[in-house]
Amino acid sequence: MKLSDFITETFTWWNAQTMGTRFHTWRYGEFVGTDDFGNRYFRTKGGKIDPALGFERRWVIYNGVAEATAIPPGWHAWMHQRSDVPPSQETYVPREWEKPHRANPTGTVNAYHPPGSAIGFGHRPEVTGDYKAWTPE
Repeated sequence: MKLSDFITETFTWWNAQTMGTRFHTWRYGEFVGTDDFGNRYFRTKGGKIDPALGFERRWVIYNGVAEATAIPPGWHAWMHQRSDVPPSQETYVPREWEKPHRANPTGTVNAYHPPGSAIGFGHRPEVTGDYKAWTPE
């Protein structure tokens, strides 16, 4: 492990994993699969049921910044106990009308700005006659 990776894991929780997560995964985790974004998914070894929760623990180690919208729908269903079979063990073929998953672009340069938005591109349309500005009296 490089020194920069060690420092990142020690002092940040939003980049991939922390030292505690690394140790917990090494000690109790069983690798399940990887998605198209490079996120790695784990569960408790042997699929043991956690007595405090009543179901098996499942977790993800993000490839980069921890962003929940970077989990594709199939893996999201598995993570939230909606599916017992992880997508890495399924032979699911998406339909031709299904678009590939993409992370939420809010707060990035790819965010959607509707026409007329204060931070949108282009010229804001003039106000029409149905609006009268308020003036204090």
